[in-house]
Amino acid sequence: MEEMVVLVNPNDEILGLMEKQQAHLNGLLHRAFSVFLFNEKGDMLLQKRASGKYHSPLKWTNAVCSHPKSGETYLEGAQRRLREELGINADISEKFHFIYKADVGNGLWEHELDYVFTGIYDSEFNLNTEEVEEVRFISPKNLDREISENPEHFTEWFKIILEEYKHHFKHK
Repeated sequence: MEEMVVLVNPNDEILGLMEKQQAHLNGLLHRAFSVFLFNEKGDMLLQKRASGKYHSPLKWTNAVCSHPKSGETYLEGAQRRLREELGINADISEKFHFIYKADVGNGLWEHELDYVFTGIYDSEFNLNTEEVEEVRFISPKNLDREISENPEHFTEWFKIILEEYKHHFKHK
């Protein structure tokens, strides 16, 4: 079954549905969410995307990024993907939303109205290996250093969302 995304205008008014890869080829604005999880020490969870992903395989990114289904809230979608990708339930809350556009290579674009959620999680994972290669926690300082030294190891959207996150929370 084709995965559909919800196309929207900048005011989050629904324009229709489109197959996900087609929306990424056309660079059309659609709904998305991003989840940043932290452990009790304040380290951020990163996931390495699975090798079979159709774009940005084996790149590090935040805990979960995806798209709500038609009729699903941003929060419901984020909680669903935490279960589907990481095999976890986590208490998350919405922090902000913004629009970005990123070239992810091979003629594909992420153009998203992105709702960003955060939460604390300090337990075990049951990774879906079709989605996630591995996970790790990293301190904000070490994350900044790694991105600076090897930006190509990270997804384009994660670098954008992380900067927006820092802007909202002055997180260093």
